[in-house]
Amino acid sequence: MPGGWVYIVTNRPNGTLYLGVTADLPRRIWEHREAVVAGFTKRHGLKHLVYAEHHDDIRNAIQREKLMKHWKRAWKVQLILRDNPDWIDLYEQLI
Repeated sequence: MPGGWVYIVTNRPNGTLYLGVTADLPRRIWEHREAVVAGFTKRHGLKHLVYAEHHDDIRNAIQREKLMKHWKRAWKVQLILRDNPDWIDLYEQLI
């Protein structure tokens, strides 16, 4: 089973957050940045990758995303601040 990623994108530091899961992180973040898919992230301009965690099995990534979707916003912000305190867009590190 291929690996997967759980990720968080935002429009600005402490802005709106979107949590997602994908098997191909660079492609998926490119789609958010280019707003190629209509929906929540396009409406809110969520283009900046601020958090990502890799899982060796996509099923584990999906399970982790489901768990994190139930988290309070403050917990997600703490996770971002722990690994990315300046809310730097991590996309450039992917390409």
